[in-house]
Amino acid sequence: MHIGFIGLGAMGAAMAANLLDKGHAVTVWNRSPGPVAELVALGANAAEDVGAALRVDIVLSMLAHDQAVRDVLLDSGALAEAPRSLVHVNLATISTALARELAETHAALGLGYVAAPVFGRPPVARAGGLNVLAAGAPQAVATAMPVLEALATKVWPMGEDPVRATAVKIAGNLMIVSAVEAMGEATALGAAHGVPAADLLDMLTNTIFAAPIYKIYGAMIAEGRYHPPGFAADLALKDVRLAQAAGDEKGLALPLADLVEGGLETLLSGEGETPDLAALAEVSRGRVEGR
Repeated sequence: MHIGFIGLGAMGAAMAANLLDKGHAVTVWNRSPGPVAELVALGANAAEDVGAALRVDIVLSMLAHDQAVRDVLLDSGALAEAPRSLVHVNLATISTALARELAETHAALGLGYVAAPVFGRPPVARAGGLNVLAAGAPQAVATAMPVLEALATKVWPMGEDPVRATAVKIAGNLMIVSAVEAMGEATALGAAHGVPAADLLDMLTNTIFAAPIYKIYGAMIAEGRYHPPGFAADLALKDVRLAQAAGDEKGLALPLADLVEGGLETLLSGEGETPDLAALAEVSRGRVEGR
């Protein structure tokens, strides 16, 4: 199976490299050329334009946000010119509204579409250890499954409606950001009573909160290690706003989303390199300490 891959940020490049490691033929395209050259050195083919990356059996896209998806695939006309045998797998976190639009657009064009957002950081993606959601028409999902299984420790079926997988991904990311907020407040409370953050988080993340998110982010918070970002704070803010928009569609209030949105806005208002989401804990501490 010939695979196309569009969008080679940290996650996309790691996934494409993993597919190459496993012997797949991969044609890559990115809006900036640097990551393309790195993957060509690993054995990938470089597409001369985005249309060429779509002239394959299955194309995976990992574009940063809704506007990037529109620019690259929709407004460019590339998707409309793709071969009708193509199955497109969107791996990125996008809005529920765009997920719905993409499903309708692909159906109108006679193309297969699978929403397959992923959970995991770049090193996990490189090792093929992601948790991957999958929703779409059964035939499209069946076509995509061998490739998804190469990326994943487990593929989680989410039915035929791509919006379902998108909603689960957005909800999961909201829970991740909320966990960082909670750890920031908890470490401030502990510190006020003489308990260092490292001691508090070591105990809690090895007992009642012994889950990957708490362990990974807890270690980063305890060490104050926020660069280089694995999950950049600006992308976390984007995902929180996707949760708010998804809630608005259904008339839902999301108070935690509103809280962490403000914290991330404060975090990103400073100058310098964008930090990891884990740095939100510093803003949370400052809030509860009255700084």
